[in-house]
Amino acid sequence: MTTHHGVRRSVLAACAWGTAAIAGVTLLGAASIVLSGWLVSGVEMANGDRRTAVERSSIGDYFGGVSAVFSGLALILLVITLLLQHYEIRQQRHELALQREELAASRDELRRSAESDLRALHVQLTQLAMDDPALAEVWNDFPDEPPHILRQNLFANLTFSHYLLVYKWGEVSEAELIARARTLVQSAAFRHYWAASRSAKEVLPLDSDEGRLFRIFERAMQESRQPDVPPSP
Repeated sequence: MTTHHGVRRSVLAACAWGTAAIAGVTLLGAASIVLSGWLVSGVEMANGDRRTAVERSSIGDYFGGVSAVFSGLALILLVITLLLQHYEIRQQRHELALQREELAASRDELRRSAESDLRALHVQLTQLAMDDPALAEVWNDFPDEPPHILRQNLFANLTFSHYLLVYKWGEVSEAELIARARTLVQSAAFRHYWAASRSAKEVLPLDSDEGRLFRIFERAMQESRQPDVPPSP
């Protein structure tokens, strides 16, 4: 809202300067006409009549000089007006750029807020499924599993989703995620979850955040199966 008011003020200021310049040129023109008439009258009174004044070429040179002065003043006013309008336009563009940045930041914040709400809902649903295995059968992600294994798989999936959200928001680097994944895959419960869910994750798009996170955990899982091989950087 502040940016809109600033842009409006800039446009009004530019219009005001343009109007002032036009009024100034008009006033100068009117003043030159009045002054010219006054000068002609004065010359006529001093020389007797208009014919005598016209015969004197010096008066024409005099009026030419006066006209040049007023033309110069009008040109200066026009240049000043153009410069002020150029400055106002630059300010307006700067304010519009700031407005676009604010809108982009607002969209990012709204997206993060929506993801947080979805994350909270996912946690609640997982908690319900962990508390009641009958509800977990609705998802049917891990069929024919004993209740305690089912709860472990659901918690492991919740942990993977947590790392996905942290990775998507850029809170941790890929190197930090690899280090955490190496620790997590040492758990037999997590390895069991990984074996049960691997087929669903390996078909994820390679350029998606979840696909990249899957490859990070898959690398850590392969390294855990080959303890003699040094971890990849």
